[in-house]
This record gives sequence, C-alpha cells and structure tokens, in this order.
Amino acid sequence: MPNLRLALSQIDPWVGDIARNSDEVVRWTKQAVEAGAQLVAFPEMVLTGYPVEDLALRSSFVEASRGALVELAGRLADDGLGEVPVVVGYLGRSEHASPRFGRPAGSPQNCAAVLHRGEVVTRFAKHHLPNYGVFDEYRWFVPGDQLPVLRLHGVDVALAICEDIWQDGGRVTAAREAEAGLLLVVNGSPYERNKDDQRLELVRRRAAEAGCPLAYVNMVGGQDELVFDGDSIVVGADGEVLARSPQFEEHLLVLDLDLPAASSDHTDGLLLSDGLHLVRTELGGEAQPAPADRLAAEVAPRLSDEAEIWAALVSGTRAYVAKNGFRSVLIGLSGGIDSALVASIAVDAIGAENVYCVSMPSRYSSQHSRDDAAELARRTGLNFRTVPIAPMFDAYMAATELTGLAEENLQSRLRGTLLMAISNQEGHIVLAPGNKSELAVGYSTLYGDSVGAFGPIKDVYKSLIFRLARWRNEEAERRGEVPPIPENTITKPPSAELRPDQKDTDSLPDYDLLDSLLDRYIEGDEGRDAIVAAGFDPAVVDRVVRLVDTAEYKRRQYPPGPKVSLKNFGRDRRLPITNRWRRG
Repeated sequence: MPNLRLALSQIDPWVGDIARNSDEVVRWTKQAVEAGAQLVAFPEMVLTGYPVEDLALRSSFVEASRGALVELAGRLADDGLGEVPVVVGYLGRSEHASPRFGRPAGSPQNCAAVLHRGEVVTRFAKHHLPNYGVFDEYRWFVPGDQLPVLRLHGVDVALAICEDIWQDGGRVTAAREAEAGLLLVVNGSPYERNKDDQRLELVRRRAAEAGCPLAYVNMVGGQDELVFDGDSIVVGADGEVLARSPQFEEHLLVLDLDLPAASSDHTDGLLLSDGLHLVRTELGGEAQPAPADRLAAEVAPRLSDEAEIWAALVSGTRAYVAKNGFRSVLIGLSGGIDSALVASIAVDAIGAENVYCVSMPSRYSSQHSRDDAAELARRTGLNFRTVPIAPMFDAYMAATELTGLAEENLQSRLRGTLLMAISNQEGHIVLAPGNKSELAVGYSTLYGDSVGAFGPIKDVYKSLIFRLARWRNEEAERRGEVPPIPENTITKPPSAELRPDQKDTDSLPDYDLLDSLLDRYIEGDEGRDAIVAAGFDPAVVDRVVRLVDTAEYKRRQYPPGPKVSLKNFGRDRRLPITNRWRRG
C-alpha cells in the first residue's frame, strides 16, 4: 500500500488578523515540511479566524481573505515550501447564483483551498452549513456543491469542511462513491462538555461510511464565548484511533498512513450523492512505501472532566484578554467561592503578576471572608489591596433612605462602580464573578457584581464550581504546589454578605437541587409539567421557572463568558425578554 506522511496543524487563528494568521500558516508549514510531511492541513477558515460572523458580509474583508490566499501560495513557494500541498481554510465567494437560497453570485462562502507550487490549485466551499446552537451559517454563507479529490503520491484524498461530516450523507457518502483512500476534514469545532467522546464516535462512524481512514484537524484557542479544544484525530476505516492531538494546545500531529492505492478512473464533473460534483486535482508524486524512519503514531491522553472544563475556562479567558489587547485583569475578591475561582482561573491564564484583586468590605463583610481573600492572594502571589466601601455606603445612606433589597444592592453597585473606576485609571479589564446558577435565576445585581468585560464562570453551575475548586487544589497538591483556594472558602455556606447572617439558601433552593432543575429547564428545554413529572416539587419548579423567565433582561446585559455547557446563555439560548408565557 502507498504511504502518505500527513501533518495536521492544530493552531490558534485570530479573527480578523489575516496577516498574523498567514504568518502562522507559513511557520507551521515549515515545521511540517521539516518533519517530512507530504500533505499539510490547517483548520477551517484559518486565514480569517472563525467564526467571522457579519464580517463575512463586508466585501472588503472577503476580498482581503481571497487576496491573502493567493499571496500565501506564492509566499510558501518563495520560502521553499511549495512542493508540499497545503490545505487552508479561508473566506471566499460563490461563482454562481444560488436560487434555492435566494443569493446572487458572489455571495460569501466558507471555503478551503489547496496551495501547491505557488498556486491555488483547487478551491471548494462547505457543503453542509450548521444552523443550530451557536451556529448561524445560513445567515452568511451559501453551500458548495463539489467533492474535491486530490491525487497525491498514488493516493486519492477527498476533502471536507467540519459540518460536512456532522450531517448524514453529503461528502462522506460521496467520498466512498469516489473510492477515496483518505477523507481529510478541516474544522472549527467549538468545545462543550463531553464533546471529545461524541467527536470520536462521529469520526469512527464516518470513516466506516466513507470506507477509508478519516483525518480530522481542529483549531484551538478562544473567540468571544467560544473555546476550541483541538482534539485533532486520525482513525482507520475500522474505527481504530491511529493518532490524536492533545486538547487545548497548539500541536503539529505528523504520522505515516498506509492507504489504498488510487484506482478510480471517475472523471471530473461526475454527479455524486447529494448533488455533489467530483472535482479531481492531480498533484503528482510517485506512490511510496512506508519509510524506514516511519513515525510512531501519537495518541495524546484524554483529560478528566474537571481538567477539561478548567482548561476551557483558562483558554477562553486568556484568549479574550490577549486578543482584545489587554495585559491585566481586575477582580473584586470577596472571599467567596465564585471570585476565588475566577481569580484562580485568571492566574492560570495570564500569570499572577497580571491579576489585580480588590477586597471591598462593608459593615456586613465577615472577618473570615476578608481573611480568605487575603489568604488566596498570598497563596497565588496576585496583586491585592483592600478598599472599604463603608464610607461611600454611609454617604449614600445619609443622602437617601434605602431599606431591604435596595440597601443590599447599593453595596454591590458601589463595588461595581469602584471596580470600573480602578479599571479606567489603571487599564485593567474587569472580570465578572457570576455563575450560571445565579444568572439563571437573576441572583445578581445589575451594575453591581455583574459589571465587567468578561465572565469566566458564566456558563458554570454552582455545584460544578465547588467540584472545580476542589479539583484545582488537588491538582496543585499533585504538582507539589500550594493549593490556591483556602479550604474555608470551599466549605463555608455561600453568602452575598449584604445583610447580617445572610445565606444564599435564604433566597434560593439548595444548589444541588437548583442545578438539577435548571439543567432540565435550560439544557434540556423541558417545560414545567415535564419537570414536575420527573419528581420535582411543583412549588419549587414554579418558583424557579418564574425566576429564570423574569431574569432574561439581566442576562442580556451580562458580559460574555466561555461556553462549556450544551446550552449557554447568549449564543445558544435565545428567548424574548418580553414574554408572557409562564408554563416553561
């Protein structure tokens, strides 16, 4: 059987930074060529970053992408890298009108191309466009109608883009009909919990359907709410994992594949499944046996559930800070579990020297909370100061009569104002500490604890917050380091400390119960009656459903945060603010 040395470049493109992304393609291609690669592949839309959203509707951006693609082909050749074909994702345009979608010729497309010997030798557009969850690609793109097949070193390689293998049929079935020896898929597949298992089962199934090995290259890094975990995979036609990249790391996966010799004599234009037309590209090269220095397959170990989520939160936070031009973050450190976890994430993401925390005690702040905040700062080495809000609070109370909830929220809003003032003065980006449980039921204060530019734990339920805190401390001990989060912060009952002896359970059900109910209502989209039928107390269900529904206006004003669940607030879950439906 012919051998093909394949390189999958699992990298982190930046949306809109076409020059940087082009530089990265050259840099990683050089590494691949030095490793003896005969075919190099990069993720979906690597030239522009992904997703580009409405940038796709700007002609100037589309033309910049198209022009950069041509320049990149020449640059690779000029740098002595042109003999190795390189598969690159980019933003392109359709050549023909798409009457079915009501779109004219020249409409944007999610494309990939093969660069070889200084030329763009073939281009193709994504066939299946995702339009669910965080995806809205029918808004921007029109689908492609080709199955590109490269003949290289005696092997036929069929090409596809991400969603093309998440849907039945299409390019997977067409690859079998074209008798491809390898199906190569370039991806921009965002992370969510347990998706690595789902992804593995998917590529195994599609490899069997295509009747050939499948190579899947994915990006890493973060883009606003989305986090990309890499997890690039190569499986055999029998489902065996041949190679797998680590999660959440830039990585070059290079391996030797023994593949079926090309035998098909199907010609260009042949009509295949799902209306796809075969487009062949002959790249030359003699069929080669496995080299004497055959590369051992690399299969990176999988992360545990907590480690995976932690890596996603750290990656998302690091990307948001760096890609938006900031170097440091500011956090209100209360001594509670939420702000402690956010501070620990920030330290892991950008280093303790770039994390600034402020303790802002009021008359209701307990001494143990003040001590816990200071202890976390000591353990991690982050920058820490204390600015009491009591004088500000007293001044407000002297000017106006506030009681009850208004008095409690005033304290939170004073803290928010102080954080934003320090942010303006010193140039830090403020991180908000709200978790998904609290955001779901509106247990937060607008313009108070909700202020900030990014919410690292926005998509993390409270019960998981505790698991992550314990895991991070255990991980520190395993490494021989000081656990960052004081034990008292984890074990004490959660409290906003806005009135004497306040506990979260004064206002909310126990978090384990609350989160179980929220998971059904939010992730599962179950209605009130279905949740009650599952055994939940009707009175509790009614109360929680009402709290969730009436807090939509608050969530709309909360900053973005990394998506780690099946359905996050924002991109995934989109409900009207003004809404009289009250049955869940």
